[in-house]
Amino acid sequence: MKNKIRTRIAPSPTGWLHIGTARTALFNYIFAKQNDGDFILRIEDTDKERSKIEYEENIYEALAWLGLSYTEVYRQSERTAIYKDYLKKMVDDGFAYISDEEPKEEGQRSSVIRFKNPNKKVTFTDLIRGDISFDTTDLGDFVIAKDLDTPLYHLAVVVDDHEMAISHVIRGEDHISNTPRQILIGEAIGANIPIYAHIPLILAPDRSKLSKRHGAVAITEYQNDGYLKEAVVNFMALLGWSPQAGPQATNDEIFSLEDLINIFSLENVNKSGAIFNVDKLNWLNHEHLIKLPPETLTSKIVEYLPEIKNIPETTINKIIALILEKINTWSDLEKLIEQKEFDYFFQSPQNITKDDLKTTEYLPQTIELLQSITEENFTADRIKEVIWDFATEKGRGDVLWPMRFALTGKPKSPDPFTVAEILGKMETVKRLNFALEI
Repeated sequence: MKNKIRTRIAPSPTGWLHIGTARTALFNYIFAKQNDGDFILRIEDTDKERSKIEYEENIYEALAWLGLSYTEVYRQSERTAIYKDYLKKMVDDGFAYISDEEPKEEGQRSSVIRFKNPNKKVTFTDLIRGDISFDTTDLGDFVIAKDLDTPLYHLAVVVDDHEMAISHVIRGEDHISNTPRQILIGEAIGANIPIYAHIPLILAPDRSKLSKRHGAVAITEYQNDGYLKEAVVNFMALLGWSPQAGPQATNDEIFSLEDLINIFSLENVNKSGAIFNVDKLNWLNHEHLIKLPPETLTSKIVEYLPEIKNIPETTINKIIALILEKINTWSDLEKLIEQKEFDYFFQSPQNITKDDLKTTEYLPQTIELLQSITEENFTADRIKEVIWDFATEKGRGDVLWPMRFALTGKPKSPDPFTVAEILGKMETVKRLNFALEI
């Protein structure tokens, strides 16, 4: 196991798993898969006051939805005896000491365990940023535990990475300043120092810190909002990584998780911040939607539009194509259905008034022209071909508006030629005659 690639994601269950941590998990997962290695989940739940079981469950749920499976899972709260052994040895060996402190407030503890800083220069090679050096003198003798039973972050993370034989620590650039402390602790306990890669932060469009308003929400919210996991994974990969570089450079931007495992490279991760662009996410989701297998699409749309099952399959496919033009996510479809956007495909509009139609002067000729088209040739292209010159001569608004409204009962809808094809010749003529009677 010593030489095996082992990466980890170490979220704290003090909040929902958001897109920044999920992207870090994705990069770690891909790197492990590329190298036939292990991807490990470590729940860093030593903050007893803020850690909550619902947040921990959300971590499991989000990673499962994204398809990021892990080979091992650990909880820091179950490893306190291990940390205690390391702390004792560090104190015994002179790498740490119990420091009596002046309590800031009455009743607070008066001692902590501090790391004895050797005050030296630390240099490490970052896979993304190259060589990085720190003079650790400014860090002083920093605190690594409140007491033998209560380790703090820096001690726990170094012990865990050592015990779990983590070979690569891939994490956000906000952790760069933590690295020198962790290297010092690693050297003190005789650990193999992992290879580091610090990925850029995800920023709002104005390059400010990403907030909930811009997309820093739980990954499960994207699931609930009707995004496909394939699109979210694709989007996260493009946050800071460029597919246009490297030996497998491509201008494509639509990738499955399997594609990413084949072409992703840490060396092609940018140093500068990654901009969260919800329009890009929506575009990617639309592209993944239209790539879904027809049976999957039909099955999903039936969940929202159960009445679609009662019409011929060829008509179903035409309606689905129309729906896909109007949505980026499943929640878009849900909203359109709430607005009764597609009702006219399943029931003829009844509450049409003469004012809605504006004019019925040319409806008789429109009906006559449509009647001239055979049932098998009743396609949008043929309908337009037959109607267009007449509409141009008499005024397109006066011909096409009443035709559209008679068919859909709506001022806004797909073009009347497409609607007529989907409805079929018999239903189209029937609705136009109903409007003519009005």
